[in-house]
Amino acid sequence: MGRIGKRLLVIPKGVEIKVLDGTISVKGPKGTLTQNYNHVIKIEVKDDKVQTICQANDPKTLALQGLYNSLIKNMIVGVTDGFEKRLEMVGVGYRAAKEGNKLNLSLGFSHPIIIAPPAGIEFLVEGTNKIIVKGIDRQVVGEVAAKIRETRKVEPYKGKGIRYAGEIVRKKAGKAAKAAAGA
Repeated sequence: MGRIGKRLLVIPKGVEIKVLDGTISVKGPKGTLTQNYNHVIKIEVKDDKVQTICQANDPKTLALQGLYNSLIKNMIVGVTDGFEKRLEMVGVGYRAAKEGNKLNLSLGFSHPIIIAPPAGIEFLVEGTNKIIVKGIDRQVVGEVAAKIRETRKVEPYKGKGIRYAGEIVRKKAGKAAKAAAGA
């Protein structure tokens, strides 16, 4: 059995949590997040702690307890600190620029790719080839970063494309390298 669902979450100062009829709302200095939850899980807010309580004992319900505990933890971190994903562009002529709040990408196609951020997401560009996606909702930040990465996936022969910062790309040997090794 997992223990993630049983942990107590401490509510930092300046964060307010409300549980109302199947919805939990977390309000903090950076904004407000809401999440619907299943009534099989009971969420208790006492003093400055939040706890998820499982009312059934089957494995699916216990998994939901851990899920909602993690979601609440991410909501608390999001409204206090926020989340960010860093992306790097590798390739000759690949550039990123900010136009207002939109992101303009030059990725070797015949046209620029312009990405508009959803509500609550902010793009930052460091230099010409580093992109930072910031926001308070962890799921949306990850989704937007994945969509940006999807515009030009890293190809395995030269390693060109958009990747997460610190991502390791295994390169394949090309046709000429295989022929030279076999001869």
